[in-house]
Amino acid sequence: MLPLAAFSQSLIPITGITYNNKTSGRVAQVTITNLQHPLVVFSNDVGSFSISAAPTDTLLFAKPGFTEQRLVVKEQQQILVYLVPALQLDEVQVKAKTRKQEQQDVLDVYRSKGLYYDGKPPALSFLASPLTSIYELFGKDASRMRRFASHMKVENQQTEVNKRYTVDLVRRITKLPDDEVRRFMLAYSPPYPEVLKWNDYEVIQFINRSMAGYNRAKSMPPLPKLTTPE
Repeated sequence: MLPLAAFSQSLIPITGITYNNKTSGRVAQVTITNLQHPLVVFSNDVGSFSISAAPTDTLLFAKPGFTEQRLVVKEQQQILVYLVPALQLDEVQVKAKTRKQEQQDVLDVYRSKGLYYDGKPPALSFLASPLTSIYELFGKDASRMRRFASHMKVENQQTEVNKRYTVDLVRRITKLPDDEVRRFMLAYSPPYPEVLKWNDYEVIQFINRSMAGYNRAKSMPPLPKLTTPE
């Protein structure tokens, strides 16, 4: 077996640039993972990156909207990576529009019943049309519309979170087996307002912090079972 020092010395800095295969433009914020070592970096604003690797290591290049690419490190220390735009991207966008259209269709049904403020009429509407405002505030349809609007808001926010906080990313960073990844993601989900402002590096930081808490929770002794006195 090779000593640890010899193993560490086999790692060399690999530099390169990530390009869009279709436009030849540079691609920023690509996640580059060394699958043989716990190393993750990102390409910068001009697509440049540097990561440590040994010959025969496999580097995984991933970014939403592009097909993942794997490259085996050879002797060269500089590489150019051409990422192929994902063919299914248009299909995903069409499906997203379809879901939004379904939500809009439901809202249109409520609109046809005279509900124009999602069941929450503004104060000034009572002056312009008091009967309509009272119906929108207290009617059964108004109550259903408020519940639907609330559910729709939560669903749309979670959809936005899921675009950044993906199963594949969590699995790659945490190294958890498939049956644990879903449980981890249910227990640790990034807050919607924050994830909109985060870059990819901040999403990974959240995953790493959550993983530390997950490991601490797993190492804690189980709570004693409660016994019912006879």
